[in-house]
Amino acid sequence: MNNFNDKVNFIWSIAELLRGPWKPNQYKDVMLPLVVLRRLDCVLEPTKDQVLEKYNKMKGGKVKNLDPILNTVSGHQFHNISRFTFKKLKEDPDNIAANLAAYIKGFSGNARNIFDQFGFEKEIEKLDRNNRLFLVISKFADDIDLHPDKVSNIDMGYIFEELIRRFNEASNEEAGDHFTPREVIRLMVNLIFLPDADILTKKGIIKSLFDPACGTGGMLSVSDEYVHDLNRDAGLAVFGEDINEQAYAICGSDMLIKGQDPDNIALGDSFTADAFKGRHFDYMLANPPFGVEWKAEEDAIKKEHEEQGFGGRFGAGYPRVSDGSLLFLQHMISKMKPVGEGG
Repeated sequence: MNNFNDKVNFIWSIAELLRGPWKPNQYKDVMLPLVVLRRLDCVLEPTKDQVLEKYNKMKGGKVKNLDPILNTVSGHQFHNISRFTFKKLKEDPDNIAANLAAYIKGFSGNARNIFDQFGFEKEIEKLDRNNRLFLVISKFADDIDLHPDKVSNIDMGYIFEELIRRFNEASNEEAGDHFTPREVIRLMVNLIFLPDADILTKKGIIKSLFDPACGTGGMLSVSDEYVHDLNRDAGLAVFGEDINEQAYAICGSDMLIKGQDPDNIALGDSFTADAFKGRHFDYMLANPPFGVEWKAEEDAIKKEHEEQGFGGRFGAGYPRVSDGSLLFLQHMISKMKPVGEGG
């Protein structure tokens, strides 16, 4: 399966095995976390034995925080200290639920904190109870390899986006809350970075970019790829916030695999829980949700407007309550570095 559409179709065929205990609009609660988990599994598999060997040698010793050491061995910013992989999970079908739970707990804290947002524990119990868990894990273990050497970061983004589109279609929901088509993102990225080509090609240049409605992280990923392709000596620190748990978990795990700081991706409401308060960035790039009501945040937004005026984020006022896109634009403007500082 070299084409990303083939992989999407295969994953959807696994989802169809859930029919009965799960309705089609519930498939995403099982499949999205499993796809993320399989991606993490494939990424860590080549160094799994070395990580376990180092962990067993050093546990209980003088070094209390083994995370930096084990991350170095894994070659990534995360690791897993359980003895399981997807392939080993299927070797013990009678205990697969307990072993899968232990496998997830074996991830380093940064990966586990992201993955926990899926709320997958209750799905494990339901999968096991309905005799689907072994079948689904076996399918992932035997028939699909999601290692970055096999599935590029770009293709992985397409896979997530197409799956979400299909799941939302089954739920009669709009996919636009979660992603923007990559061809649109590429146009936006070109428009924002082309004027700074001279700056971005300088050796050792480091810039930052923020998306306050980052969804699954498509804009962050394409921006990172653009700058890296333009100048291998440049660095782009990407930051994002999103209110949707599943989108955040996909974005956070993707950034973790790419080597970005997972703490730069936040779960929360950009209007009422600004995760990067006081921080300013070189670039802003977002497709904020249009036509989305902000009544739940109305009191907090109006209070900030009245008490802080232009010293806060919403000094210019607020739009009708049925569409909060102007609020996102004001929020982004407030996070911009002054031009004199390179913003």
